[in-house]
Amino acid sequence: MSDPVIARRTLDGLRIGSAVIGEGRPVVALHGWGGAIRSFWPVAEQLAPRGYQVHVLDLPGFGVSELPPVPWGVSDYSRFVYRYLDAAGLERVDLLGHSFGGRISLVLAVEHPGCVRKLVLASSAGIPSAPSASQRLRTASARAMRTALEGLGLSGLRARLQRRYHERYASEDYRTAGPLRATFLRVISEDLTPFAQRVQAPTVLIWGDQDTDTPLWQGRRLEALIPDAGLIVFQGAGHFAYLERLPDYVRIVDHFLGAES
Repeated sequence: MSDPVIARRTLDGLRIGSAVIGEGRPVVALHGWGGAIRSFWPVAEQLAPRGYQVHVLDLPGFGVSELPPVPWGVSDYSRFVYRYLDAAGLERVDLLGHSFGGRISLVLAVEHPGCVRKLVLASSAGIPSAPSASQRLRTASARAMRTALEGLGLSGLRARLQRRYHERYASEDYRTAGPLRATFLRVISEDLTPFAQRVQAPTVLIWGDQDTDTPLWQGRRLEALIPDAGLIVFQGAGHFAYLERLPDYVRIVDHFLGAES
């Protein structure tokens, strides 16, 4: 894999990074949480010779792109991508999204349907998991303890206990989010079921059956919700199935995007 040539520009006051490879049908690739341009660059390199111009973005807060000025939700990221399309002179594109990038793709396809031709969503996030009984009990107990300590004026102890709670139970994405923590909390709290139901673009969903971050049942749920969607499962693959099975993924994408809709 070669190194991407990352161009830097200012978009709506944010310094951002992007990389473009190839000539032909425009495709925009949106990485997952914690990812960057390199997350999709192996895909871009293999699609470009097949007649595609692939635009790969560092979403705000990731890679070389600056942090959002305030905590963003998914619609904020969708507007950012739409502004990129406008700035790059792209009227209608195909979207590739992985995980968090899948969230953005779903919202963009609904909020700006005229600019999205087809979607390929790999292990897309956006369908919430119901907490288990033990998780609900743990959360309720922790909340009650924090409220009691605050009422007793023990805010320092409350803060220490909350930090320990997060260290033990919070996801790795939350623990490593740093200045994006408030954005992360906004993003994961959004149930995109209503958006999935309104997607007009033909959609292919690609999932690994061993995905523990966005389990396969979520892919099946999206397949049922999106009016024109099909699910392809990679046996033995995990959350990064699109990279684990890169040749298969690229072949599927090329076939789907190249087919007449």
